[in-house]
This record gives sequence, structure tokens and C-alpha cells, in this order.
Amino acid sequence: MHDTAAPAPRRLDLPAIQALATSEMAAMDALIRQRLASDVVLINQVAEYIIGAGGKRLRPMLLLLTAGALGHRGADAHQLAAVVEFIHTSTLLHDDVVDESDLRRGRKTANAVWGNAASVLVGDFLYSRSFQLMVELERMDVQQLLANTTNTIAEGEVLQLLHVRNPDTDEAAYLRVIERKTAVLFAAATRLGALLAGADAATCDALHRYGMALGYAFQIADDVLDYASDAETLGKNLGDDLAEGKATLPLIHAMQHSDAATQAVLRAAIQQGDTGALPQVMAAIHACSSLDYSRDCALRYARDAEAALAGLDDNDFVAALRGLAHYSVSRDH
Repeated sequence: MHDTAAPAPRRLDLPAIQALATSEMAAMDALIRQRLASDVVLINQVAEYIIGAGGKRLRPMLLLLTAGALGHRGADAHQLAAVVEFIHTSTLLHDDVVDESDLRRGRKTANAVWGNAASVLVGDFLYSRSFQLMVELERMDVQQLLANTTNTIAEGEVLQLLHVRNPDTDEAAYLRVIERKTAVLFAAATRLGALLAGADAATCDALHRYGMALGYAFQIADDVLDYASDAETLGKNLGDDLAEGKATLPLIHAMQHSDAATQAVLRAAIQQGDTGALPQVMAAIHACSSLDYSRDCALRYARDAEAALAGLDDNDFVAALRGLAHYSVSRDH
């Protein structure tokens, strides 16, 4: 008798995932449009500009897919997906102001169009609107999770600020920022989906682990693209992270594995946010195989994310969650 290898678990590709989520996402979108409305015209303009910019809407989609994986669909899921999207959008508005970015997803940022003050204040409006939506559901467990999550994201923003133009940022510090800034919202989205479905504690925890690992994979892959893509594909300028004085994993790895002379160049580039040094920075990153190292790191997190789904009954939604883990590290923008 010979062993036959178990078939690989099913994964949906991104178009199939988006198709699976279409009707739920459309219901969420309708709710977002309805609840964005304000009698202050500028709020409508800025909010519509940001929400209308599209993007993959990955975070709310995660919530809807997770709820679906556990057999739950409905208005409460659409409402919480909208909450997650509002929270994410408000952090983008604030982020672009802090980073002084003028390009996101291939077009001008809100702060480049309307200025910093409007962006910050509309970000505040979206934050507070998300809490209004959340409170309507009258679920203390949901409110507690989202209150903790938004607080952690704010800590992440401040933590990242401390590392700007700091050439001594190491991998552990970099991962702490990712955890707070990115991974916790992914994990909140997946845990919320499980909570809405009435899942037991072990299932909620497994989906939380999936979301955290996916968030790490997604952000590290994103940081690789900043040195490996081109502005047209990426929708932002190549080397933006360097211009903002952010030491991300490819650069941190190159710093640790370069000779003293190269290290001095890299340190100065980070301290000055000097994109003029981009050719030398790229040369160091390639010489140290830092993109490969960073991709491998993202891949490990993607595998952890898939592994966290092992206990769930297989269905299209679970195959979609697996597919997103794969997609997070194989995309080009």
C-alpha cells in the first residue's frame, strides 16, 4: 500500500474572490454612500473622492468572506464591513498628511487636492462616523474589539513617526509597527466576521491569527514592491518609503549585510530621505539579496495565514481566504 499525498486545499484567484463577494460588497457600498452623507459639502467631496478611489477594499472584504465562511451573511455584516472601511479610509487620510504624500493609487491624495487641514478633519469625521455605525449594532464585544483596534492603530502611527529618518530601526521594530498599523485591522476584520457568525472562541482565535498573519504578509510584500515595481504599476512613486525616511525590511536587511562604506551611504539616505541616493540604495539591496529575503519573510506569514484556516470546513469562502493569503505575496501592485 502506498501513501497518496493529500490534495492541496483549494484556493480561489482574485477575480473569483471578488466575484464571490460581489453582492455583499455592493450592499456594503450602498451603505457607505448612504452613511457618508453630511450637510457639510466639503466632507462629502473629500469622502467621496477617497472612497470613490476604489482600491481593493481588502479589509471589509475579509470581514464579509470570514462571516460567509462560517455561514453568516446579512445587514450586520455589511454594516461592520462599512465600519472597517471607514476606519481604514480615515487612517489613509491621516497617513498621507503625516507622510506628506501627493500620490496614492495613481492619483493625487486628498491633502494634495484640498490641503492638510481638510484631510485631517474629514479623517476625524470618518472615524467618528464609524463609531456611530458600530454602536447601532449594540454589541459590546464588537465595540470593545474595534475600540481596542483603533487605539492600537493610533499607537502604530506614533511608533512609525518615531522611526522616521532613524537608520537604527531594526527588523523587530519594523515588525512592531506593521503589527499595530496594518495587521491589527486585518485581524479585527476577520475576528468580527467570526463573532457575527457566533463562532466559538477557538474559531474566533484561529481567524484572528489568519488576519494577523495576512496583514504582515500583505505589508511586507507592499514594502518589497516599493523597491521592485515601477510607478505606473504601483500607483505611487518608486522609492517613496525612502523619500519619507522609512526604513522598511529590504533596506533594513541591506543595512545589516553591507560593508561599512555602504552602510554609511544607506544611513545618510534614510536620515535625509534622499531619493537621489536611490541608485546606490537599490544596488545595496540587490547585492544583499534583500528583496528575496523580504519576499521569503512575507511568504512565511502567508503560509501561517493559510495554516490558521486548517480547522474550518471547506467551502468557497474558505477557498477565497486561502486565495487572499496567496494573492497577498504574488501581486504586482
